[in-house]
Amino acid sequence: MLNYIWAFMILTGVVYGAFTGKMAEVTSAALDSAGDAVSLCITMIGVMALWVGLMEIAQKSGLIAKLTRGIQPFISFLFPRIPKGHPAREYIATNLIANVLGLGWACTPAGLKAMEELAKLEAERGTPGYAQESGNVKRGWDVADGGAGAAGGSGRGSAADALGAAAGRKGRRERVASREMCTFLILNISSLQLIPVNMIAYRSQYGSVNPAGIIAPAIVATAVSTGVAVVYCKVKDRRRRG
Repeated sequence: MLNYIWAFMILTGVVYGAFTGKMAEVTSAALDSAGDAVSLCITMIGVMALWVGLMEIAQKSGLIAKLTRGIQPFISFLFPRIPKGHPAREYIATNLIANVLGLGWACTPAGLKAMEELAKLEAERGTPGYAQESGNVKRGWDVADGGAGAAGGSGRGSAADALGAAAGRKGRRERVASREMCTFLILNISSLQLIPVNMIAYRSQYGSVNPAGIIAPAIVATAVSTGVAVVYCKVKDRRRRG
């Protein structure tokens, strides 16, 4: 779908430039934007290397493990149906910690693994579309039509792709996202961020005099979105139980 949207936008720009006699401006803007894109990629590579490296150091030092244990009560509150000690809890915790630190790249693998473990949990429960007819637990997902996108992307978008892949292959019993999957996806999208690394890098690249000035507004905005997400998930969960 995104390919069609981008193609439509490019075609519209070219047609507009042709009809208004501004093709030179359109061509110049395209070339300038291409150069800006390369510069931005170089900047983001440096930022990504720095923060992912720090995340790796934090993981090897045991800091991530301590933080993961520390937020287990929060995980139990949001995901009461996930058994204690289940691998999904650790991946969910790691994903949330990375999101809070603004490390969208670092949280992607944990988000994908969390969705995979949640799918396995549904298979263990015998949920239609997840368990095989023989009753054995599936060790992975069936890739849905277009589900190859679940292997790429970053941060919140990747969790959405992963959930799409968990929907199952057409022609077989349709998979329905579990409560835990929906809650995790909503929380992943609305995640609280203490350090919006991406936005700081973008602002720095485009000449902001105070790139870090976005931190306070971002904390307020994401805190509100996370609070609303938690309340929404708990209300929906109670309605389903009722």
